[in-house]
Amino acid sequence: MYRSDPILPGSAVGVLGSGQLGRMFAIAARRMGYRVHTLSPDSDTPTGQVSDVEINAPYDDLDAVRKFAADVRVVTFEFENVPAATAAAAAERAAVRPAGSVLHTTQNRLREKTFLARHGIPVTPFRPVRSVADLRTAVAELGLPAVLKTADFGYDGKGQTNLKSAADGEAAVLKSPGTEWVYEAFIDFDREVSVVAGRGSDGSFAHWGVIENAHRNHILDVSVAPAGVPPAVPREAVEIARGILEQLGVVGVLCVEFFLTRAGKLLVNELAPRPHNSGHLTIDASLTSQFEQQLRAVCGLPLGDTRLLRPAAMANLLGDEWRHGEPTWPAALAIGQVKLHLYGKADPRPGRKMGHLTAVADTGAEAEKLARAARAALVPVPRG
Repeated sequence: MYRSDPILPGSAVGVLGSGQLGRMFAIAARRMGYRVHTLSPDSDTPTGQVSDVEINAPYDDLDAVRKFAADVRVVTFEFENVPAATAAAAAERAAVRPAGSVLHTTQNRLREKTFLARHGIPVTPFRPVRSVADLRTAVAELGLPAVLKTADFGYDGKGQTNLKSAADGEAAVLKSPGTEWVYEAFIDFDREVSVVAGRGSDGSFAHWGVIENAHRNHILDVSVAPAGVPPAVPREAVEIARGILEQLGVVGVLCVEFFLTRAGKLLVNELAPRPHNSGHLTIDASLTSQFEQQLRAVCGLPLGDTRLLRPAAMANLLGDEWRHGEPTWPAALAIGQVKLHLYGKADPRPGRKMGHLTAVADTGAEAEKLARAARAALVPVPRG
């Protein structure tokens, strides 16, 4: 059985998953003197490129998972769709943080929303849908327009459909028999915001305030911190986030995504039980980044100071930026307040997250302007 004392620098930590979140976690861990092992079905991955050990195995190869976990002191996650059996197998050999129970709740939209509603947390009105009859009941109770989402495996807009009529919903349900759905009321929101927070094994709590987010094609486009919202909103959002981390028993980092309605009401949209795209700006703008905090939390170390050193903005770089060829990096980096982060992905497909830019300035609005200008400068002008 694994020990419960702090896991100190020099130890090996394991990451299930191998994308950009694992990469930035691994960079933070190696900077603090830890060794990093990663396991995923892929090779030459963003995480594997900067890890000490990269294991290539399917998540359902439980013997490989047990062997992987036996070689590290703690196992954490860089995405939430790791199977429950994988988390359980890892827990036989090492501490798993956050626990598999957290993943079980948050990797299914229906379980997640049911959990939130049961604990009195303000959440978008929803109904479970498993049949056309359920869909018709949801339409009658919550109205139209609405959003129909698959309960499993949804992020960046995947698995969701905007409904303008009951017929649209019925067609989707009939097209995918056996699928579990969540029917959500349409929210006429003013803006989307998030709170990224960390919780230690001793119950300590730290957060980065409220971050304002803008999406494009259901994918996060730009984040700005601090959010330009009334003073009461950050206080309420942080307290909601604290309650969620406590109720779930999170040890690690979790993001709470909110809708802020035009009436000033906060509604939880989704949870992400790991560092989040909207928190990437903390690498350059905060005393402790979300990735260092994840390491501190899962290793049982004191949580770091999360104060924002300067207002900041983050602009995602999708594969679309390569549509006219290799981006003109010097043009973006000519703006001295901008930092470039690339994820080591070779194939710049449209919609694929390839990296991000962070800008710092005296105000969030100025930082956003710089980040957007730097990204616009990346696209070379086509010749001819």
